Amino acid sequence: MSHLPFDPLLLAIVAPLALALMIGLGLPKRWSVRLAYVAFAVPLLMALHAWWHFSSEPQVDGYAFLTRYSTGLDGLGIGLKLGLNGISLPLFVLAGVVGLAAGLYALQSRAERLKIYLLLLLIMQGGLMGVFASVDVFFFYFFHELALIPTFIMVGVWGGRDRSYAAMKLTIYLTAGAMISLVGLIALYVKSGAHSFDLIALRAHLAAHPLAATLQSNIFGLLMFGFGILVSLWPLHTWAPLGYGAAPSSAAMLHAGVLKKFGLYGLIQVALPLLPAGLAHWAHPLAWLAVVGNVLIVGLITIAQRDLKQMIGYSSVMHMGYAFLGIATGSTLGVGGVVLLMVAHGFSVALLFLLATSVHHRTHTFAMDEMGSLATKAPVLSALFVATTFASIGLPGFGNFWGELTIFVALWKFSPLITALSVAGVVIAAVYGLRSAARVFFGPASARFTEIMAKHPVSDLLWAEKIPALILLAALMFVGFWPKSLSDPINAALTRTAATAVQSGNH
Repeated sequence: MSHLPFDPLLLAIVAPLALALMIGLGLPKRWSVRLAYVAFAVPLLMALHAWWHFSSEPQVDGYAFLTRYSTGLDGLGIGLKLGLNGISLPLFVLAGVVGLAAGLYALQSRAERLKIYLLLLLIMQGGLMGVFASVDVFFFYFFHELALIPTFIMVGVWGGRDRSYAAMKLTIYLTAGAMISLVGLIALYVKSGAHSFDLIALRAHLAAHPLAATLQSNIFGLLMFGFGILVSLWPLHTWAPLGYGAAPSSAAMLHAGVLKKFGLYGLIQVALPLLPAGLAHWAHPLAWLAVVGNVLIVGLITIAQRDLKQMIGYSSVMHMGYAFLGIATGSTLGVGGVVLLMVAHGFSVALLFLLATSVHHRTHTFAMDEMGSLATKAPVLSALFVATTFASIGLPGFGNFWGELTIFVALWKFSPLITALSVAGVVIAAVYGLRSAARVFFGPASARFTEIMAKHPVSDLLWAEKIPALILLAALMFVGFWPKSLSDPINAALTRTAATAVQSGNH
């Protein structure tokens, strides 16, 4: 039951998809652009409504705003069931905030074939809202695929350098990851005996009739590697920096900021509560892959980057290592830190991609060696970039700090050695982050950039660029100064999940 006379979760999904359909049917460009502002704003408004009223809503097994819609597949246990718990709520808000910022940035981008560009972005947005609102595992997967397909098209058509190769590599890797995770989800459905894809029903059934430890280990392995590819788990990560480097800005913002969280969310929401013995078997291999591969090896590769957008792409892969480490701990503190980090990282990486493109508009290059002294011409741009870099490093005052801190605390109980190695990643992040800011904004201007400034006056951020940037920065700082607004529902949901896992383990 909602305070509104309609289902806010359904509206958040339908609004962008309905406009995408109208554009596809021939809506004039003028109306497409005007209505796009509404279509990107509605999901955020519905997400904020859900967040504000979440604690006062009646809940079933920790889920609020529960509504089920018949699909004609009820005999297979498939139904469009929407709802939010303490884990999905922050990510639902994340999708709304980043979606609005990406949409606003796209609307001022003057992209070629803007109508089709907006159509694809709106499909991504609708799919993302559906991912985190779905209680049915089938539709959780379906909405991910719906959001993923436009990514391939946007990279291939509107992408930059090496776009054809990047689109092909994205397609191969992400399709492989999606197929492996689908096999794991189908195996879970078949072997559970629950005859339902409803996550609430699956949890209740498997708490009373847990799967054998070997079977849990096998299914968890499928989900870990399938979802892991989608999140860029080392060594299956190489699609991400290349894809983000070639992707148009709004697509990179939505994919790196939100869609990439699908795999982590699936592990937390599906694998951890339903397959606790599987996590116990894979925890240490996952932790070592994450700390050695994602944090240390990819971190050092990030330091070596000279292309600004590639550096941001590699840094995103590196920070996913912290998320895998938190999941490996299996504790409420560690996994709660992962959810906080997912939200904060989504805001910060989306903002970094936005600002990197704004830098490119002024320097006509992503090569950091060909920039310099941009702060004298664009002080607001430089201030936003430095602030976001601080957030990405994990400084207090931003949401990333709380996510990383809680993961490190939980990780110490899991393995002091892995903790020590993972903390080294903070130093690595400080090196590449601060060095990139110095090269782009505060170092001496390169000869090439001096020529550009002589021919074309370099301006600071326009309001069309400032507004989406400030939306993301405000969200980052809000989580940084009031993490309790998200951590309370996260902790409640994870405590319930832990209780279910213990109950399952006692059988």
